[in-house]
Amino acid sequence: MALEKIKKISGTAVHVPGDDLDTDRIIPARFLRCVTFDGLGEHLFRDARTSEDGKPNAHPLNDARFSGATVMLVNQNFGCGSSREHAPQSIAKAGFRAIVGESFAEIFFGNSTTLGIPCVTVSHDAVVALAKAVEANPATLVEVNLEANTVSAGSLAFPCSMKPGARDALIAGEWDPIGRLLDGREAAKRVAANLPYLSF
Repeated sequence: MALEKIKKISGTAVHVPGDDLDTDRIIPARFLRCVTFDGLGEHLFRDARTSEDGKPNAHPLNDARFSGATVMLVNQNFGCGSSREHAPQSIAKAGFRAIVGESFAEIFFGNSTTLGIPCVTVSHDAVVALAKAVEANPATLVEVNLEANTVSAGSLAFPCSMKPGARDALIAGEWDPIGRLLDGREAAKRVAANLPYLSF
């Protein structure tokens, strides 16, 4: 199973504003009892999107103009709090393929990378400009180019950064450690067959 080489992602975007949006807000704890991650996408930011009586709140992810967005724009320290893998899983299950923000919590960043979701860092001014562009025209395509280290939208273009190891793994299609282990099963068997202390 060869992994996708993730070099460039382009799609419509939505801005989810706020600093320090932690993993419990991304996916509330009561949804962590699932056996698989299937269906988590519908609970993304559930408490922010839905009132106590079950009615939808005014929230960017409830805005029909941004339906189908695949790039999420965020602010500082996104994904902080507990290390739950369910947070990036819910983002992935909701259809997002890249996150552009001012900064990311380290564990959230790592969990996102192993799902093939690049989390690229841009300046505050860049997030503001990109958010204004997609608000003015939700059909605006935002492109994350990992090879060029840029994020662009229409006439806007901004430098972005990402930890080199994670960036290189995405570009090379080596971002999922489990996938890489599975791809190397036959090679592992050949090595094991030549080890005198192992028998099958």
